[in-house]
Amino acid sequence: MLILLAFVLVVIFAGLGFALHVLWIVAAVLLVLWLIGFAIGRGEGAGSHRFYRW
Repeated sequence: MLILLAFVLVVIFAGLGFALHVLWIVAAVLLVLWLIGFAIGRGEGAGSHRFYRW
């Protein structure tokens, strides 16, 4: 029973590590998209519409 509990804990921690890695990748992609949108918004001029409305 103790071995099964240890195995379950290892699987949970491995899953959390994988999920954290995927979240870092998603955050990096969103940062790149935000920077592209920021550059597009600055290139269009101050009076025209923006990529976002912050």
